[in-house]
Amino acid sequence: MTKTDFFEDADEAVADVPDGAIVLVGGFGPAGMPYALIDALIRQGASDLTVVNNNAGNADTGLAELLARGRVRKVICSFPRQKDSWVFDGLYREGKIELELVPQGNLAERMRAAGAGIGAFFCPTGVGTPLADGKETREIDGRTYVLEYPIHGDVALIAAFKADRMGNLVYRKTARNFGPVMATAASTVVAQVREVVDIGELDSEFVVTP
Repeated sequence: MTKTDFFEDADEAVADVPDGAIVLVGGFGPAGMPYALIDALIRQGASDLTVVNNNAGNADTGLAELLARGRVRKVICSFPRQKDSWVFDGLYREGKIELELVPQGNLAERMRAAGAGIGAFFCPTGVGTPLADGKETREIDGRTYVLEYPIHGDVALIAAFKADRMGNLVYRKTARNFGPVMATAASTVVAQVREVVDIGELDSEFVVTP
């Protein structure tokens, strides 16, 4: 059984994130974004990070603030440019941050593959575009596919609705986005929850992340 610890303090929960870590950050825009954990990571000081998220931060808070502090070396995401992604946009134009652009379905599947122990997979998304440049392709049943590799994380920072004392997690509505696959793809998972309940209070049929 994996070891589960509980912390009242977000700073203590992220204290061991090292420089150079690959950090999977849950959320789809603000939905499901673990703001308390990101703020704690900012205070903690880890740098040279690779961050995996659906986008590249919004406005000046959360992930965008982590980028603005110069603590992120590379972003792996699907939507780096939105109307309020000026922090990333400025850093990228100045050559201060790397970007690996991944179609959204591929992003989710690459993390799912990491959690499932799949070494690689072929996918049609991106074929014939710059996103497939330099990647192996193969024709299967008359259709061209591109080879994609898993995304493993050193740590996943996710937000859930409730946890029990064993660490089982349930999510609330659309906050259940990338959190479940990120939880399987990382060596260490730090979950920000609104409430911790006793064992048996969560209906096992509704547990998403066991």
